[in-house]
Amino acid sequence: MALIEDMFKGNLAVGLAVGAGAVMFAPTVIQTMGSILRPAAKAMIKRSMVFYRETLSEIGEMASDLVAEARAELDQEARADREAATKAGAEAAEEHHVTA
Repeated sequence: MALIEDMFKGNLAVGLAVGAGAVMFAPTVIQTMGSILRPAAKAMIKRSMVFYRETLSEIGEMASDLVAEARAELDQEARADREAATKAGAEAAEEHHVTA
């Protein structure tokens, strides 16, 4: 950082030469950096997409498992309620038959 500051403090011609060089070489540097960074960026995007897809499929599996468990519990509770109602009805009928 000090080197760059020292370059611009000394002489206006040096500062202009550095600026002109930067303007001339910027397209080459940007193109070179782009050719290096593009495959890395594309690979990172692909990995992110795979991770996203796998995460969504895991979440989907977990959700379907939870739904299946909840449905089974509801069925079991409904069956227990029907059995209790049938048993209560049978007891009421028996009690009515005994008192009559």
